[in-house]
Amino acid sequence: MIDNATLLRFLPAATFAFALSYIFSMSNTPPTKGKPWADGPCPLIKTPQYATGKTDIWTTGATHMAHIHNTILRGYNSIYLQALHITLDDKVDFIGYSLSWFKFVKSHHDDEENELFPKVEEVLGKKGIWDKTHKEHESFLGGLAQFGAYLEGLPEPYDFDGKELQRIMDTFQEPFNHHFHSEIDTIAAFSSLEPPLPDKDLESAAAIFKAWGKKTVTKAGTTDVVPFFLLNLDATYEDGMWANWPPMPAPVRWGLVNVAGAWNWGWWKFASCDARGKPRELWALQYPVYERPR
Repeated sequence: MIDNATLLRFLPAATFAFALSYIFSMSNTPPTKGKPWADGPCPLIKTPQYATGKTDIWTTGATHMAHIHNTILRGYNSIYLQALHITLDDKVDFIGYSLSWFKFVKSHHDDEENELFPKVEEVLGKKGIWDKTHKEHESFLGGLAQFGAYLEGLPEPYDFDGKELQRIMDTFQEPFNHHFHSEIDTIAAFSSLEPPLPDKDLESAAAIFKAWGKKTVTKAGTTDVVPFFLLNLDATYEDGMWANWPPMPAPVRWGLVNVAGAWNWGWWKFASCDARGKPRELWALQYPVYERPR
């Protein structure tokens, strides 16, 4: 017979093993043609490198930003499309998934405003290059705040109403979608600024984008935002050109999804991609309620 002390030592390991097995066992069914997936209602961004074949610092920086924006857009779409189909049993996890998206977007916005934009402006030596972007941010922040306030202010998780969440998302969808596309064009267009930057300044700009890109997601949250990001990152996008983006050792990527992700394991069934980055059917749209796995 197992004594209480042994049981207490065993439970964390057993829970962790169960969480890992759950992540591995989540359905990896590819999206059905013609069925809603996370590429709408907000369309995804064609990356500048894929579109033009250019590899200058601004095209590369805009492309890396496009990857981050596309994970956010897939996140938005996956929440919007599944909101009306969440069962009572899934409400707690769906709220957690949705709040991880909110945290991701808020952190991304703050990090751009406080870190990336001022440093790029300093390198370029031009004031006002982000004026349009600042205005675009303001255009959707109010609606984004309502999104977070609604989910965080629910008396009980079971009070969640998918129609109300969708209504809130509708209030900022257009300016939100516009900005996440427009900012990519803004960054890519820096390559045409006159006069051209000296090579040393271009190297500085490249270093800024590289350093910012490495930390902007991880600093937002290892057990929520990082798994959210990786599980909404489509490795097949643009003919699989970005299958190994962001560059990291395979064991590190595995650990970020399956170990860090195990902390909130129940949330990730709503993500648009599996642990290998392959698109999959959206959980809440995949089964009739009465057939849904538990």
